[in-house]
Amino acid sequence: MITAIENLLNSKDYDIRKSHNGRWIDQKCTADMINIIADCIDNFVDKDKNLEFTIKDIWNSEYVKENVASIFGKPSTDNSSAKNEYDKFFSQPIKLLANAGILKEFRKGSNANSYKITNREILDFIALRESNALNFLILYIEKVLKDSELYSLFDEFFNKQDKDSFKDLKDNFIDFTQKNTAIKREFEPKRIFTKVLNPLAYKRKKYGTHKGNLSKKIITLDEIRYNRPNFRDFDKDKSMARKDFSKPEPIQKYHVNKAKNDVKKYNKKWNNSLSEIKSENENNIEATQMHHIFPSSDFPILSDYIENIIAITPNQHFSMAHPSNSTKYIDKNFQYICLLAKTNTIIQDLQEHLGFETYSFENYIIVLNTGLKTNEFDSIPELDFKALIDKIDYFYDDFDGSKYGDLLDQNKQGQK
Repeated sequence: MITAIENLLNSKDYDIRKSHNGRWIDQKCTADMINIIADCIDNFVDKDKNLEFTIKDIWNSEYVKENVASIFGKPSTDNSSAKNEYDKFFSQPIKLLANAGILKEFRKGSNANSYKITNREILDFIALRESNALNFLILYIEKVLKDSELYSLFDEFFNKQDKDSFKDLKDNFIDFTQKNTAIKREFEPKRIFTKVLNPLAYKRKKYGTHKGNLSKKIITLDEIRYNRPNFRDFDKDKSMARKDFSKPEPIQKYHVNKAKNDVKKYNKKWNNSLSEIKSENENNIEATQMHHIFPSSDFPILSDYIENIIAITPNQHFSMAHPSNSTKYIDKNFQYICLLAKTNTIIQDLQEHLGFETYSFENYIIVLNTGLKTNEFDSIPELDFKALIDKIDYFYDDFDGSKYGDLLDQNKQGQK
């Protein structure tokens, strides 16, 4: 998908000296914001990719009302006093997506601007994960800077990393913006400068800007988010690696539900909404249950990883995954079957959907290491599924085939 994004960006000329668009990026155009707004658009449009919409349509959608206020700690979208804040919240990322060419912006009569999707595949990719949105955002920023002949100034700063080069870069960016766009006041380019510099600094593991000055520390992921802590890193010492942090974190309902919905949509598209677990007895039964392979109550850090969620039938969920229909407990033998089936799904996605992959091998390694309380999966080379399956087998060498031996045979067929 990165290649598809690069192809889109390379087909456009984003030279600010020609477009005079000072709002090609703005204060609320962070990766987490772009990810969420893309998801809101995706859910509003649903199956009709040609559906036209306004910013207000997205703002007033039920999906937004159920999720957005709780994510960012804002008042309800129905709250009139929050209208100005929500207008920026939605309009700025939407305008960025339009400027990039993922949406098309147009005006009908005297009404507010309307939009429609011009590249659904890339929008879906951005909506899937914050990391996807960040990859897109960095590529987009780099292309705009290159087209506008500003990139060399940023390169010079990243090479020198001192106060003088920082001041030169900031002054040049402000001057360029004021000369080539309708933005004339100094404080606005300063705010936009932060949203341009820090994602690039994060990618390069360099110093950026903090409170208007050269940052004293290398820019981290939390520094380039809008205003929420990542629930996986809540109260985490910034020097501690995520994989070494096991303290339970507060769960944000939106992210978990979104991950379940993403698995459900993927399974509908590629597996006709049937169970990911192959079973002769369940062949024609809809997989309505999105089941956490490693339970969210024990592993909240994995609760929104799509690699940890599997689409199964109600019988598989309540009679097999959870002994005696108790969701507090997991049947380890069936958990092994789930991992084999999920591995099949991920193999198919990464080997057959080239350029449009949904799953991540790296994230699956995180799921397995965390859920099995090990780091042995770190040694497995990228896309070496044989080694990965052998390692899963090792951790479940006490598998009792008396109950699920038939499922073992059916779900290992694609791995032999």
